[in-house]
Amino acid sequence: MDRRELARRGEDAAAAFLERVGMTVVERNWRCPAGEADIIALDGEELVVVEVKTRRSERAGTPEEAVTPAKQHRIVRLARAYAAQTGISPLRVRFDVVTLRVLSEDRALLRHLRNAFSAEV
Repeated sequence: MDRRELARRGEDAAAAFLERVGMTVVERNWRCPAGEADIIALDGEELVVVEVKTRRSERAGTPEEAVTPAKQHRIVRLARAYAAQTGISPLRVRFDVVTLRVLSEDRALLRHLRNAFSAEV
């Protein structure tokens, strides 16, 4: 499985998980000039921008470490662009990270980090 396929499968698993816990996925791989948001969801009236990181190993660090301050800034810009483009005014925006550590071809350890960072990064 190549890197692109691994990322797609991770995003599929993350979206399914988020829906199982009651969130509504409204966008996947939403793009604008500022970049791409992996998943945009609603959790009640809260808009949630979700970054998904999938890794086969931790040789290059944990999946959480890949969500650097620079990446966080980009995600915040994406959330603002999404709100402006769609005209929605959520009561609150939350930034979550879902990490997947692949254990075997059909198993992965999924972690959902709610409110992983704030817009003041």
